[in-house]
Amino acid sequence: MTALPSVEAVRAAVATVDDPEYPGISIVDLGLLESIDIRPDGPGEAGDVVVGLVPTFSGCPALSMIADDVHAAVTAIDGTTSPRVYVRWLTGPTWTVERLTGTARRTMAEEFTVAVRIGAGPVPCPRCGGDTAEESMFGPSRCRAVHVCRSCTEVVEVMRA
Repeated sequence: MTALPSVEAVRAAVATVDDPEYPGISIVDLGLLESIDIRPDGPGEAGDVVVGLVPTFSGCPALSMIADDVHAAVTAIDGTTSPRVYVRWLTGPTWTVERLTGTARRTMAEEFTVAVRIGAGPVPCPRCGGDTAEESMFGPSRCRAVHVCRSCTEVVEVMRA
C-alpha cells in the first residue's frame, strides 16, 4: 500500500497553484486555502484528501478554474487516491484582506499596482507611497475599487474585503 501524503505535501502542492488574475501569486498566499483533511479511512475512500477553499467573494468567476488546478496538483501527489476540493461557502470563514500574506501584498503592489485596504485609514500608493483617494468604489471586480494617488497621479486598484 502506498503511504498517504502528509498535510505538508498537500499544502506544498496547493501552493503551486496561482490565482488566474495574479500570475505568480499562490492561492495559499492569497489566503484561499482554508483546510486540508487527510482521511486514512472513514466515510470516503482510504487515502482521501479533502481540500477546503475560501472564495474572495461568492461570485468569483475563477473559482472553478482554481478548484480544477488544486485538484490536478493534489492528484499528482503519490498516495492520493481520490482528492476532493470544495469551496467553503457557508461552512467556513469569510475571506478578508487580512488573509493575504506579506508576500502576496508586496507582489500585488510591485507587479500589478494593486494596493490592499486594511482598516479605515488612507491607502498608500504602491508606486510612490503617497495617499490615494477613491475615484470609484467599483473596480474591475467586486473585491476591488479604483483610487488615484494624490502625489504621482497613478491610477491604483485597491483590494478590499
